Amino acid sequence: MKKLQFIKDIHASAEHVYNIMLGISNVETYEQWTSEFNPTSTYEGSWEKGSKIYFVGTDENGKRGGMVSEISENIPFQFVSIRHYGILDGENEITEGAEVEKWTGGLENYSFEENNGVTTVTVEVDALEDFISYFNETFPKALERLKKIAEK
Repeated sequence: MKKLQFIKDIHASAEHVYNIMLGISNVETYEQWTSEFNPTSTYEGSWEKGSKIYFVGTDENGKRGGMVSEISENIPFQFVSIRHYGILDGENEITEGAEVEKWTGGLENYSFEENNGVTTVTVEVDALEDFISYFNETFPKALERLKKIAEK
């Protein structure tokens, strides 16, 4: 896996950006910025450290799928680390086998650093070779959308 990094400055407090990004008050703010990855993107579960969380959406045939993950760390308004360990296929969790083993343990880390009313969001994501160009194209768009939502 290769570690990719994306950075975006947002003119809002770290607390505000964190709450919008994670959909703390309203899941719709999470769904709005992550719709760049999948128009039906959402999450089910808790952002609490140690919690299981599903990152889900539906495919073009309406089938539900996504990632089975754990919140490895959550320091409010500062840092969130997500460890992916499975695939959600419909209602089935797949946590073993060749498809999962390729990226098991991959992390997605979000850092929030506020300075004079501007929050720098740094995203570090472990990506398989097959996803590098997709992430390089999509993450900047998603973070730009997050910026627009947070700066409203």
